[in-house]
Amino acid sequence: MVPVANIMGIPFPKLTMDQTLSKLSEVVEQNRSSLFHVITGNPEIVMRCQHDAGLRSIVDEAGLVTADGIGIVLVSRMKGGHLPERVTGCDLLIRLLETGNRNRKNWSFYLLGADEETSLKAAEAIGRTYPNVTIAGRHHGYFTPEEDEKIVEDIRRAAPDFLIVALGAPQAEWWIHTYRSRLNAKIAMGVGGSLDIIGGKVKRAPKVWQDMHAEWLFRLINQPSRWRRQLILPRFAVSALLYRER
Repeated sequence: MVPVANIMGIPFPKLTMDQTLSKLSEVVEQNRSSLFHVITGNPEIVMRCQHDAGLRSIVDEAGLVTADGIGIVLVSRMKGGHLPERVTGCDLLIRLLETGNRNRKNWSFYLLGADEETSLKAAEAIGRTYPNVTIAGRHHGYFTPEEDEKIVEDIRRAAPDFLIVALGAPQAEWWIHTYRSRLNAKIAMGVGGSLDIIGGKVKRAPKVWQDMHAEWLFRLINQPSRWRRQLILPRFAVSALLYRER
């Protein structure tokens, strides 16, 4: 049993990135009858779970919740939980692609999200950089509820090892949960705006900013319109530190 650190009632397993990759590799190799849902738990999701019982239920039922952001890690350490490191959706996706490519596992990925041009560019970039993995299919993220059935059927036929959903949080979590019994994928995970980065639409923070855990500041400087969304970070920090874990 993997020990966990509880953040506002959400259990985060104390796993490093390498341990997380090992865990997901094992899941892919298993003949599972049900989809394994990975939630990259950021402060926004943790805060929403405090008043959204439906989302909280989805998180509780997930196969794995990762620490998506340094804020989650720092709060855990301040409260004695000591999560080892952050495991963000973008980093996890890239490491999965690297692992599948390096080990020639022929892992397959279905990409759901971003605009059509970015989706196409992301798929092409993955094909060039990771030739030993397969893009089983893709669809842009600007679809209507009426198109859900067609997309679900396309994913079911593709039967990917990994369903990568870049619809934003918590929309990705809800979409995966709604159709999980019909997706015919081994693992599904929400990855925020990762396809925008892979597709070249959004520039990721340089490594020095990543090492300083200041990607949020880099994004804010480059996308000032995000300031309202960034207000969740200080609110989360205060709420999480004052929260009495049961």
